[in-house]
Amino acid sequence: MTTEVRVPTLGESVTEATVATWFKKPGDTVAQDEMLCELETDKVTVEVPAPAAGVLADIVAKEGDTVGVAALLANISADGAAAAPAPAAAPAAAAPATDAGGATDVMVPTLGESVTEATVSVWFKKIGDTVAQDEMLCELETDKVSVEVPSPAAGVLTEITASEGSTVEASAKLGVISGSGAAVAAAPASAPAAVAAPAAAGKDIANAPSAEKAMAEAGLSAAQVAGTGRDGRVMKDDVARAVAAAAAAPAAAPTPTAAPVPRAPVAADDASREERVKMTRLRQTIAKRLKESQNTAAMLTTYNEVDMTEVMALRNEYKELFLKKHGVKLGFMSFFTKACCHALKEVPEVNAEIDGTDIVYKNFVHMGVAAGTPTGLVVPVIRDADAMSFAGIEKAIAEKGARARDGKLSMAEMQGGTFTISNGGVYGSLMSSPILNPPQSGILGMHKIQDRPMAINGKVEIRPMMYLALSYDHRIVDGKGAVTFLVRVKEALEDPRRLLMDL
Repeated sequence: MTTEVRVPTLGESVTEATVATWFKKPGDTVAQDEMLCELETDKVTVEVPAPAAGVLADIVAKEGDTVGVAALLANISADGAAAAPAPAAAPAAAAPATDAGGATDVMVPTLGESVTEATVSVWFKKIGDTVAQDEMLCELETDKVSVEVPSPAAGVLTEITASEGSTVEASAKLGVISGSGAAVAAAPASAPAAVAAPAAAGKDIANAPSAEKAMAEAGLSAAQVAGTGRDGRVMKDDVARAVAAAAAAPAAAPTPTAAPVPRAPVAADDASREERVKMTRLRQTIAKRLKESQNTAAMLTTYNEVDMTEVMALRNEYKELFLKKHGVKLGFMSFFTKACCHALKEVPEVNAEIDGTDIVYKNFVHMGVAAGTPTGLVVPVIRDADAMSFAGIEKAIAEKGARARDGKLSMAEMQGGTFTISNGGVYGSLMSSPILNPPQSGILGMHKIQDRPMAINGKVEIRPMMYLALSYDHRIVDGKGAVTFLVRVKEALEDPRRLLMDL
């Protein structure tokens, strides 16, 4: 009997992953739940356990392959009968590939947890150069670090398959080392144009070889294409965009030069002082999801303000005892989480989501708490926050916040949220309109606490005030429900005793 190993659920909005490492090879005996391989997404690393005990018969998705959710990764044979022919299917990325003629492939090394691609920044060697084993060939840049790539063998660099400025995935091929040097004579003809081709007019850099070929086929010059590669290099995708823009232009347009360019012309003096940096995978995902949220939901924001006097007084009175007993500081987030859970019970549509033509009401609160990290915004989820105590909430927020900053959050910890709180006040924001985190229907934005003169019982008093913003999906939440929700949050925070009495 054969058991299939498939890609597990990767989380909300994550549809694909890269096979980073196989811990087993065909023919190996595996125990149930033993780790077989590791997948990388733009956010986290996911380990894939063996669904059954047996022998790893074959590997379908090799290291470096991109796979979708539920895709077939490998097969496990219960009796090991299929293990014999499997070595032929072993992933080539496990070691530098060497052919019969002594050529060795130069591969992208392991880039680190959650890093799935890099940009080739500099080649230290050119076609025909003699290299020693472990001598540095090129340097790759990721969103976190720079990675130097050493030569896997001694010989002659006969081919460069990833030129400077190109983006490569984990375990991609960068070049070829010939052990004998016999292929050197033929190398210049196959060398990428970026190595030997003259620089484009007005630039001292070479465009990607695939872009040069695409421009020649499309009849475009480098001046007609806006480059987005490193230092303004023209990449293949830039040519495709320019061709598409020309095709979409009115039929009366005389030449492709009339096609619009992505950005306005930049003065030479300004261009020399600009810096172009490729977006990280995490930042690309954040941008995509936020834009999808705007395009899908009928998003609207309503505002209110809350007097933080009572919460601050209660916190100051009990913070030392709270820390001594529970081992965690008493912050404002537990008050806001409790207030939101209280309000969501009265206005359940803010805690619901749309599924096709149905509304799914959640009889629980999995609270997402947006957290800024060095690599971008992540939203760890506190499950069943409505059933937790103040101390439980504070401990969960502190623990998940630390894991988020260290990049150690698992995908399971960032999925399943029903409502989100975003605290821009920690950065000094006085007012903002948060964007929904789909498929959720509501997100509360907290802001800076600032002393302002307020009319209290006919007298002007200075009070610590905070603006609150609730962004909601108007397809499911009416204005009345949104305003009611904010008012209940305001009432609970201005008189925290209401939370104890469920009022």
